Amino acid sequence: MSTTRQYELVYIITPDASEQEIADLHTQVEQIVQRFQGTLDKTENWGRRRLAYEIGHHREGTYVVETITGSGELVKEIDRRLRVTDQVIRHLIVRVDEELRVAERTREARKATQARRRTARGLPPEPQPGEARGDFDQDDEREGMEVQR
Repeated sequence: MSTTRQYELVYIITPDASEQEIADLHTQVEQIVQRFQGTLDKTENWGRRRLAYEIGHHREGTYVVETITGSGELVKEIDRRLRVTDQVIRHLIVRVDEELRVAERTREARKATQARRRTARGLPPEPQPGEARGDFDQDDEREGMEVQR
Protein backbone atom coordinates (compact mmCIF):
# COMPACT_ATOMS: atom_id res chain seq x y z
CA MET A 1 0.00 0.00 0.00
CA SER A 2 1.44 3.34 -0.99
CA THR A 3 1.68 6.25 1.42
CA THR A 4 0.61 8.79 -1.23
CA ARG A 5 -3.03 9.70 -0.86
CA GLN A 6 -5.29 12.40 -2.22
CA TYR A 7 -6.90 14.90 0.14
CA GLU A 8 -9.26 17.81 -0.20
CA LEU A 9 -8.54 20.77 2.06
CA VAL A 10 -11.20 23.43 2.62
CA TYR A 11 -10.46 26.47 4.74
CA ILE A 12 -12.47 29.57 5.53
CA ILE A 13 -10.60 32.83 6.01
CA THR A 14 -11.94 35.87 7.90
CA PRO A 15 -13.87 38.25 5.64
CA ASP A 16 -11.61 41.20 6.53
CA ALA A 17 -8.48 39.42 5.16
CA SER A 18 -6.97 41.14 2.12
CA GLU A 19 -6.24 39.41 -1.20
CA GLN A 20 -2.54 39.52 -0.29
CA GLU A 21 -3.14 37.73 3.03
CA ILE A 22 -5.17 35.05 1.23
CA ALA A 23 -2.34 34.63 -1.30
CA ASP A 24 0.23 34.42 1.54
CA LEU A 25 -1.78 31.68 3.25
CA HIS A 26 -1.98 29.75 -0.03
CA THR A 27 1.81 30.15 -0.41
CA GLN A 28 2.32 28.73 3.10
CA VAL A 29 0.24 25.66 2.21
CA GLU A 30 2.17 25.33 -1.07
CA GLN A 31 5.53 25.44 0.76
CA ILE A 32 4.43 22.76 3.25
CA VAL A 33 3.31 20.56 0.34
CA GLN A 34 6.69 21.01 -1.40
CA ARG A 35 8.63 20.34 1.79
CA PHE A 36 6.85 16.99 2.26
CA GLN A 37 7.26 16.05 -1.45
CA GLY A 38 3.54 16.28 -2.14
CA THR A 39 1.73 17.89 -5.03
CA LEU A 40 -0.89 20.63 -5.05
CA ASP A 41 -3.25 19.35 -7.75
CA LYS A 42 -5.88 22.07 -7.80
CA THR A 43 -6.76 25.30 -6.00
CA GLU A 44 -10.13 27.00 -6.16
CA ASN A 45 -10.94 30.28 -4.46
CA TRP A 46 -14.72 30.24 -4.00
CA GLY A 47 -14.65 33.81 -2.77
CA ARG A 48 -16.63 35.43 0.00
CA ARG A 49 -19.72 33.53 1.13
CA ARG A 50 -22.21 33.67 3.94
CA LEU A 51 -21.62 31.12 6.72
CA ALA A 52 -24.37 28.72 7.79
CA TYR A 53 -23.95 29.97 11.35
CA GLU A 54 -21.87 32.60 13.10
CA ILE A 55 -18.30 31.53 13.94
CA GLY A 56 -16.43 33.81 16.32
CA HIS A 57 -18.51 36.90 15.45
CA HIS A 58 -18.08 36.26 11.71
CA ARG A 59 -21.17 35.88 9.53
CA GLU A 60 -19.23 35.34 6.28
CA GLY A 61 -15.81 34.21 5.13
CA THR A 62 -13.63 33.53 2.09
CA TYR A 63 -13.67 29.86 1.10
CA VAL A 64 -10.62 28.19 -0.48
CA VAL A 65 -10.56 24.55 -1.66
CA GLU A 66 -7.30 22.76 -2.46
CA THR A 67 -6.73 19.22 -3.74
CA ILE A 68 -3.46 17.79 -2.42
CA THR A 69 -1.64 14.53 -3.05
CA GLY A 70 0.79 13.50 -0.34
CA SER A 71 1.44 11.62 2.89
CA GLY A 72 -0.30 11.65 6.25
CA GLU A 73 2.62 13.62 7.71
CA LEU A 74 1.96 16.38 5.18
CA VAL A 75 -1.69 16.56 6.22
CA LYS A 76 -0.76 16.64 9.92
CA GLU A 77 1.59 19.58 9.30
CA ILE A 78 -1.02 21.52 7.28
CA ASP A 79 -3.60 20.84 10.00
CA ARG A 80 -1.20 22.06 12.71
CA ARG A 81 -0.37 25.24 10.76
CA LEU A 82 -3.98 26.13 9.99
CA ARG A 83 -4.98 25.67 13.65
CA VAL A 84 -2.56 28.38 14.78
CA THR A 85 -3.26 30.81 11.93
CA ASP A 86 -5.55 33.56 13.23
CA GLN A 87 -7.06 34.37 9.83
CA VAL A 88 -8.44 30.84 9.38
CA ILE A 89 -11.92 30.55 10.92
CA ARG A 90 -12.40 26.85 10.11
CA HIS A 91 -10.64 24.18 8.08
CA LEU A 92 -11.39 20.62 7.06
CA ILE A 93 -9.19 17.97 5.44
CA VAL A 94 -10.87 14.96 3.84
CA ARG A 95 -9.23 11.98 2.18
CA VAL A 96 -10.87 11.56 -1.23
CA ASP A 97 -8.81 8.91 -3.05
CA GLU A 98 -10.73 6.03 -1.44
CA GLU A 99 -14.09 7.38 -2.65
CA LEU A 100 -12.66 7.88 -6.14
CA ARG A 101 -11.38 4.29 -6.14
CA VAL A 102 -14.76 2.94 -4.98
CA ALA A 103 -16.57 4.99 -7.65
CA GLU A 104 -14.20 3.65 -10.34
CA ARG A 105 -14.76 0.07 -9.14
CA THR A 106 -18.53 0.57 -9.24
CA ARG A 107 -18.31 2.03 -12.76
CA GLU A 108 -16.24 -0.95 -13.96
CA ALA A 109 -18.63 -3.45 -12.35
CA ARG A 110 -21.58 -1.72 -14.02
CA LYS A 111 -19.84 -1.89 -17.42
CA ALA A 112 -19.00 -5.58 -16.92
CA THR A 113 -22.62 -6.36 -16.02
CA GLN A 114 -23.87 -4.44 -19.06
CA ALA A 115 -21.43 -6.28 -21.34
CA ARG A 116 -22.43 -9.67 -19.88
CA ARG A 117 -26.15 -8.96 -20.35
CA ARG A 118 -25.63 -7.68 -23.90
CA THR A 119 -23.67 -10.79 -24.93
CA ALA A 120 -26.35 -13.00 -23.35
CA ARG A 121 -28.90 -11.29 -25.65
CA GLY A 122 -26.66 -11.84 -28.67
CA LEU A 123 -25.50 -8.22 -28.95
CA PRO A 124 -21.93 -6.94 -29.04
CA PRO A 125 -20.59 -6.21 -25.52
CA GLU A 126 -20.22 -2.45 -26.15
CA PRO A 127 -23.12 -0.29 -27.37
CA GLN A 128 -22.57 0.73 -30.97
CA PRO A 129 -22.53 4.40 -32.07
CA GLY A 130 -26.06 5.53 -32.89
CA GLU A 131 -27.62 2.77 -30.81
CA ALA A 132 -30.33 4.42 -28.74
CA ARG A 133 -32.21 3.22 -25.71
CA GLY A 134 -35.98 2.92 -26.07
CA ASP A 135 -38.33 2.57 -29.04
CA PHE A 136 -37.47 5.76 -30.90
CA ASP A 137 -34.60 7.20 -32.86
CA GLN A 138 -32.36 9.84 -31.26
CA ASP A 139 -32.84 12.11 -34.29
CA ASP A 140 -36.62 12.05 -33.90
CA GLU A 141 -36.34 12.84 -30.19
CA ARG A 142 -34.17 15.88 -30.91
CA GLU A 143 -36.70 17.24 -33.40
CA GLY A 144 -39.54 16.67 -30.92
CA MET A 145 -41.39 14.36 -33.32
CA GLU A 146 -43.05 11.14 -32.34
CA VAL A 147 -42.38 8.06 -34.38
CA GLN A 148 -45.49 6.23 -35.51
CA ARG A 149 -45.13 2.52 -36.01
